[in-house]
This record gives sequence, C-alpha cells and structure tokens, in this order.
Amino acid sequence: MLKKLFGFDRQQHSIRTEVLAGITTFLTMSYILAVNPDLFGQLNDPMPDGAVFTSTALAGIIGCLVMAVWGKLPFGLAPGMGLNAFFVFTVCNGMGYHWSFALTAVFLEGLLFILMTITNIREAIVKAIPENLRYAIGAGVGLFIAFIGLQNAGIIVSHDDTFVTLGKVTEGPALLGLIGLIITSVLYIMKAHGAMLLGVLITMIIGIPMKITEFQGVIDMPSSIEPIFCQFQWENIFTLDMLVVVFTFLFIDMFDTVGTLISVCQRAGLVNKNGHIERLNQAFMADAIATTAGAVLGTSTTTTYVESAAGVSQGGRTGITALVVGCCFAVSLFFSPLFLSIPSAATAPVLVIVGLLMLEPIRHIKFNYYTESIPAFVCIILMPLSYSISDGILIGMICYVVLNACCGRFRKLTPMMYILAILFALKYIFIVVDMPEADDNICPTCGAAIEAITETATEEAPTEEVILFTE
Repeated sequence: MLKKLFGFDRQQHSIRTEVLAGITTFLTMSYILAVNPDLFGQLNDPMPDGAVFTSTALAGIIGCLVMAVWGKLPFGLAPGMGLNAFFVFTVCNGMGYHWSFALTAVFLEGLLFILMTITNIREAIVKAIPENLRYAIGAGVGLFIAFIGLQNAGIIVSHDDTFVTLGKVTEGPALLGLIGLIITSVLYIMKAHGAMLLGVLITMIIGIPMKITEFQGVIDMPSSIEPIFCQFQWENIFTLDMLVVVFTFLFIDMFDTVGTLISVCQRAGLVNKNGHIERLNQAFMADAIATTAGAVLGTSTTTTYVESAAGVSQGGRTGITALVVGCCFAVSLFFSPLFLSIPSAATAPVLVIVGLLMLEPIRHIKFNYYTESIPAFVCIILMPLSYSISDGILIGMICYVVLNACCGRFRKLTPMMYILAILFALKYIFIVVDMPEADDNICPTCGAAIEAITETATEEAPTEEVILFTE
C-alpha cells in the first residue's frame, strides 16, 4: 500500500529516515508560518494575521498531500517567499489594488499552470534547458539557500555602501548561528542519524539562555479563514493590469519551481540516464493544484520549497517525506506558539550545509567550453545576488542562446531554446512591474502618511523633530 500511495519500497527506503527527513524539511521552511502573517499585515488594507496563518498552513497541507500521493516525491510546498512580497508591495501597495485583486491573479495563474501541465508545456520547457545550465541551476540554488541561511542568522547583513557585510558574529543570533553550524556540521560529519534535525533542536535549546529562543506558549486554536476565503474580484479579470500581474506571477513561479525541482532532484538521484527528472509532470501538477487551492483559501502563490533539499540530504526519497511535512503543517495549526519559538538562527546552519551539498553538480560543468561555462556562471552568480532563482535561470538561458548564436554554434540550439530566450527577453522588456520609488512622505512599512513637525522647545529642552503618523 505504501508503495502504491507514496512510492515507498521497504527494500530501498526506511520509514524512520523518511519521517526524519520530513520533519527536517518542515523545520527549515516553517518560518513561512511567521513571515506570511507579518507580511500581509503590511498591506494598506491589512489581512487578518490569524486568518493568514491558518490559510498558510492549510495551503501547505494541501500542497504536500498532493505531492505525496500524486507526485510521490519528497518535496514540501507552502506559499512562496518572493511571490508573497510581490503580492504585497507591488500589486497591492504599489499598484494600489485591493488584496482580493491579487488573490484573483494567483487563482488565474494556478488555472493556467494546470492547463500547461496537462498539455506538457512545462515539462517541454524543462527539457529544453541545456545540460550544463541544469548543473548550474543546482549549484546556484545551493549558494542561494546558503545565503538565505546566513542572512536569517544575521551572519550576513545589509550595508548602505557595500550592500552586504558581516554581521556582529560575537553576539546575538549570529553567534548562535555559528555555534549551530559547528554543532550541526560535527553531527553530519560523524554520520549521526537525523543530524540536521538534532542540530536544529540543540541550537534552539542553546538559544534559551542566550535569550534568542523566545518561548511563546504551546497550544492555541486556529483562527477562521472566513474573512479571506474565496475573496475574488471577477470584474477585473479582463483588464491589462490583471494580465500583467498574472503573467508576472506565472513567470516567477514557473522558474522558481523548475530551478527547485532540477536542483533537489539531482541531489536526490531522481534524474534518469537521459538526464530527465522522474515524475516531473506530477510534481508540476501538485504545484499547480496547491497554488489554485491556496488562492481560494486566501494566500499567495504556493510553490515547491528549495528547503526540501534539507530533507533530501537526510535521506528523504519518497512521498512519505512530503506527507510528514503536510502532517507537521497540520500540527502547527494547533501548536503555532511552540513552532514559532524556533528562531531562524537555529535553522540557518541546515541551509548552509545543504547549500554546500548542492554545489556538487558544478563539477560536471564543462568550464573549458566558454559558450557553456559563461552562461552557467551567470546563472549561478545571479541567483544569490539577485535573490531570485527565476532571474538566474532566465538570464542564464538568454545568455546561452545569444552566445552560441553569435559564435555560430547553431546546432546546439533547438527551436524551443530560441522561443524561450525570446519570451524571457520580452518578460524583462514588457512584463516587469517596477516597485514604486520611495516617497519621503510615506512610511515604507505601513504605508501611512508622515508629517514632520519641528517644535521649538523651551530652554530646558533642546529642539527636536517629532514624526507623527497620520492616516
């Protein structure tokens, strides 16, 4: 029954390993349960944080269950980072639309994905990506998630002059992240069972006396999603803005998912001798169904998480891993205070180590052939620096086609490659919705108007500027 439902073979797989892998994946991606409510609370018309938390968990449950049974692959799904920021800051706060407009766009995107999956268009796109570029995607995603881990722990922080710099590694979350990295690395090197999960738990406990792990309670009943359930704006579906928003969601989601599946499947050994990913179409369908269901529930685009590589590195190979991730999301509905007590610094070491492991495919890239290695390098370096998997793939593909065409190596290029390169270029020319320029009179966090009033104080007190927030 387990083999039929989840692709589990007792001769090749272990239930214990799959369970540990699922828990590890969940812990590395559970931050979305805290981030999503906070992000959607920054809308000009905020969505209820309790309802958003519940819808986020429910979208993860549905996506993981479909992936487990239909895809039979060890991948976790939930509303995606980056896509939720585009939802809030560009579509709503930037373009001025209500969040129900953005939910409508996500719903339409999900339906388009289902249609593209049924017609095998998405699979054809993946097969058109050159072999060396596929290796680059895996390595680039590895650097990207390692960068996310370092950033989450505060080891790498933003800087006005250099963009990024080293954080205060002798104190706070950054110090805890480094301690956790050492502990988790030692456990992994010593081949301890569940090394990454143990590393997360030990680091979390160490964070208690450091006052970084904040215990927020244990049990709480889930909030109702009634305020955000099925809130769509059908009257705007034929507008130009809706078309632009839908296709932007489509491009970002498609190539984030493609990059994740290629890199994680390579790590899991789920690529056959011809270089094709097993059960790729089923994985795409799970992603499409989850996106559509998530929009109905009231959350942004649901996608396959690159953090699934953490579970794969723990030995997860079947749909049981995805099932466990879904079960963890279900448990989190009632134990949200407990799960939210795990600090980002505790999960960061896992992302760093997994990033290292995902660099392995880079050794297969033909670096001596520059029409292959230059696009591959562009793909790898752009993912962490642009903070986008999809941008790395798109620009890497454009670079590949242009370089080979200019060098007269037309035999390496297929008609699908030309089509993709043209579409990707058009995406950057026409289908990019820019963030609005910063306004000194608008608060970047809450969107409220700011009135600066200079008050002349009495002799006993100096003059000071008082910032008043008004609606």
